Amino acid sequence: MSLQWTIIATFLYTEIAVVLLLTLPIASPSRWQKFFKSKFLAYISGQASIYFLILIGVLVLCLLDAIREMQKYSNIEPSDHQHLDAEMQGNMRLFRAQRNFYISGFALFLLVVIRRLVQMISQLATLLAQSEANFRQAQSATTTARTLLEKQGTGEEQSKKEIEDLRTQILNLEKELSKEKKDKEAVKSQAEGLNKEYDRLAEEHSKLQKKLTVSGEGDSKKDE
Repeated sequence: MSLQWTIIATFLYTEIAVVLLLTLPIASPSRWQKFFKSKFLAYISGQASIYFLILIGVLVLCLLDAIREMQKYSNIEPSDHQHLDAEMQGNMRLFRAQRNFYISGFALFLLVVIRRLVQMISQLATLLAQSEANFRQAQSATTTARTLLEKQGTGEEQSKKEIEDLRTQILNLEKELSKEKKDKEAVKSQAEGLNKEYDRLAEEHSKLQKKLTVSGEGDSKKDE
């Protein structure tokens, strides 16, 4: 195998190992996302599209060369006068061309697969991060709602207690008002009794004064 195809075969084996690493449950998508966003890969990703296009171009050229070699050695028809060694060399070159075709074809295919896997893993990690953030936000909203409901329940209990206290105060005030009315009526009745007694005493005093006046006049007439 020439140096060119040795490099492509090594690249193919590396691609197979990378695909296995990406597909096996070795690390979570978030860890792969952190690895993809590392400084080294971030530096490479700035020119990743250029490298990707160059690799595709090289692999496509190698694939076309392998196809050309396959067509070249598959169209040779064996003749009776052809030597056995030449026929074996032709078959060997055809086999190498087919081998090179499969190597370059699979390398090109896995290159596209790896690119797609990296994109899908990055998208999955982003979706997982968003879903986790949404879940935390929902938990926070639920906790806030529960707290508000508990505060509202406590406020309702306090309002009920305040209403009961106000009712008790109103009842006490009504009792005191009724007592004040009764006391007022009692004082009023006592005042009326005193007024009647005063009128009676005043009337008796007036009668006594008249009697004294009459008796005084009688005594004065006797002295004369």
